Amino acid sequence: MMINGNRFRKLSKAASAACVAVLFTCSAIGAEEVPLVDGTHWTTSAPEVKKAYLVGLANAMQIDRAYQAETSRAAADDFSVIVATGMKGQTLDAALAALDKWYAAHPDRLQRPVIETIWFEMVVPGLKTNK
Repeated sequence: MMINGNRFRKLSKAASAACVAVLFTCSAIGAEEVPLVDGTHWTTSAPEVKKAYLVGLANAMQIDRAYQAETSRAAADDFSVIVATGMKGQTLDAALAALDKWYAAHPDRLQRPVIETIWFEMVVPGLKTNK
């Protein structure tokens, strides 16, 4: 099913509003209740939970890219554009396996946030090969 441009813009605006609402809700909850996911969380989570985390990150990047395109603010140095470029060609399963492998090889670095591991172990190297 193809979504026409007008419907996509409405969906994009609704998704942006939902994200803002979630951000306000999360900030009201307090940082101590919403932990930064690190290797300890990652290595003790079920595969479905890991996949859900990665899907959430991917969706956030897609929403940001859609918002940037809608507002004509898209630039090559936008965070979501950089992540998409660095992760080009990666599948969800490949990213999950790479994180599992990295944390297994670095049991002394379980305190490292998963997002940091994705950035330095996948995005940055991917930028060099996906120019």
